[in-house]
Amino acid sequence: MRIDIITVLPELLDSPFGHSILKRAQQKGLVEVNVVNLRDYADDKHKSVDDYPFGGGAGMVMKVEPIAACIEELKTQRSYDEVIYMSPDGELLDQPMANRLSTLGNIIVLCGHYKGVDERVREHFITKEISIGNYVLSGGELAAAVLCDSIIRLIPGVISDETSALSDSFQDNLLAPPVYTRPAEFRGWKVPEVLLSGHAANIDKWRLELALARTKERRPELLKDK
Repeated sequence: MRIDIITVLPELLDSPFGHSILKRAQQKGLVEVNVVNLRDYADDKHKSVDDYPFGGGAGMVMKVEPIAACIEELKTQRSYDEVIYMSPDGELLDQPMANRLSTLGNIIVLCGHYKGVDERVREHFITKEISIGNYVLSGGELAAAVLCDSIIRLIPGVISDETSALSDSFQDNLLAPPVYTRPAEFRGWKVPEVLLSGHAANIDKWRLELALARTKERRPELLKDK
């Protein structure tokens, strides 16, 4: 998989992709993450990528010209399955969406800034708009990092134990059950006996029961289709 991230602040993405699982995924050659500085496509000496909105109002708007030039140049190099715009009014990111996106070959992710992008970008270049929650960030870079993390960790070979990703919260519309590790007792707080029993079927049953109970208590809307 290749992910091209278009941004006006590429340095914001140095840390998320330079450590841990995302770094190892790139080192293994399982994913290629290319951060593109949108200012490289500006056509004036000041490298401007924003301007005042027509009709007045507060804030600035990202210009169509540099974004169009950037996306069109990338498309001359390869085909893309999706051109994604990170936007508060996009489709809410969830596990099924991450699962689907992780199977794609190449995607572009555009990070918004200021008051957003010229609407013509959304009309003519964007194939999918994604939100990570019902709130507004200063820019799309952190949202893009969240999206990429949710996708990349699902690519086969990225996580050493691939069954780990399959047992994450939301994979089966359930929250994950409680987990424990050593010591078996701490300050009188004991690990449930079933987890120490070695009886796989009983452990699986306990985990399912606890996952259902936790989901019913904390996120009952996830059970509407069950």
